[in-house]
Amino acid sequence: MALRKCRQIAHQTIPYPTMIPHPDQTTTGASFAQFRRRAFVAIEDVRLQTALEGATGRFRQHREAALAALPEADALRDHLKAVRAATLADLAHHLETFERQAIAAGARVHWARDAAEARAIITNLARQNGVKLVTKTKSMATEEIGLNQALAEAGVTPVETDLGEWIIQLAGEPPSHIIAPAVHKTRHQVAQLLSRETGQDLIADDIPRLTAAAREHLRARFLQADMGITGANIGVAETGSIVLVTNEGNAEMTTSLPPIHVVLMGIEKIAPTWDDAAAWLSLLARSATGQPLSVYTTILTGPARADDPEGPRQMHIVLLDNGRSRLLNTLYEEVLQCIRCGACLNVCPVYREAGGHAYGSPYSGPIGAVITPLLFGLEQYAALPHASTLCGACRDACPVRIDLPRLLLSLREEEVARNVLPWPDRAAERSAAFILAHTRLLHATRTLLRPFTNIATTESDFSPLHALTAGRKLPSLAARSFHQIWRDGEV
Repeated sequence: MALRKCRQIAHQTIPYPTMIPHPDQTTTGASFAQFRRRAFVAIEDVRLQTALEGATGRFRQHREAALAALPEADALRDHLKAVRAATLADLAHHLETFERQAIAAGARVHWARDAAEARAIITNLARQNGVKLVTKTKSMATEEIGLNQALAEAGVTPVETDLGEWIIQLAGEPPSHIIAPAVHKTRHQVAQLLSRETGQDLIADDIPRLTAAAREHLRARFLQADMGITGANIGVAETGSIVLVTNEGNAEMTTSLPPIHVVLMGIEKIAPTWDDAAAWLSLLARSATGQPLSVYTTILTGPARADDPEGPRQMHIVLLDNGRSRLLNTLYEEVLQCIRCGACLNVCPVYREAGGHAYGSPYSGPIGAVITPLLFGLEQYAALPHASTLCGACRDACPVRIDLPRLLLSLREEEVARNVLPWPDRAAERSAAFILAHTRLLHATRTLLRPFTNIATTESDFSPLHALTAGRKLPSLAARSFHQIWRDGEV
């Protein structure tokens, strides 16, 4: 039965899933108006701009230095891309192998077609085991399915134990970066949040005291937790193992102290062998934070054995589809190669100005602009394929060289074909296409519009192109076209 379900998940076409909304409805979805409004708010926020510039700049510098120190970096990137592509080409087989080995190691494997099934599986496990308090490590998959809200509705208290995730949980906000969820927060804002939660008068400049207060507060939660929930950076098929990478040690506490450990893993996170996983790990931390390896690399194979003095008595692995299988054998399959390092966010000029919350999705930046419409619906996130300059920096930074600009252009083409664009944009594009296709009409239009070009390109609030000229100075149109100059022999 499990193998049959695996094949269905890997090959069956399923409808777009529904993402459970964040309590703040204004941060769900990304229409053109929503994205523009959030981006303008972010750009005007001086503290946010300072935080984004500092964090993304440091990440870029550290990544460049780490890869420069690795002579075989380019060859390793090519190798990992080939491994990821080959894995996705035979994903059903590798998932079956992973399931078989994980079960042999004592874990229970659950298959979730969509977010609703995944939430139901995990909340039912909590109810059946009388769980009241859950500790969690940072997991984009749990953000994707809205797990915290579902647990709260089931009477279970979820506590994030990654410091960044805990900070934004206290603030009631979604993450704004794939690897640094609280990148938009200044230390003064963090001090206020921790002071309120711990009842202590904490000072922003006393970083050791801030971390000590967080450690003291979270340690009590680790000891009280009935269940630990993690994501998975990698699932190794040949042994059924889960690999977690962290810098804070919270994964060790979350996976060893509670009696139940639940893993939520996207079906694309499979590495067939440990050699493949090693290549993955060699690039993951270097691309994300510039470290050769994260401080902690945790390998988990099944629950605690009968003679183990500690560790969970139950281990449940939930394999999440949620639209991923629909991308297999399509142009967009390449996006499933992503290893969630966040390097593309740190080089993206749009993300570095607009921040993560503008995207209205757990996944922001260039990778989010592609994967969010594919998983949650192009209509709901119509603005995201346009949240890019198509400069190609994301493709160059990606450790597996995903051609994100090409995928963004393809999504834009789909929007045109499906009439997803707002009607003014559609009308303008059709008019321009018609004019450009008729030479005489093009010349006549240029002649008629020439007197108005200086008005249109001015920085005035009354310019019809004010949305473009407010942030840049556009050049006036030339008095003569290149064709005319060529014809007159001046070239």
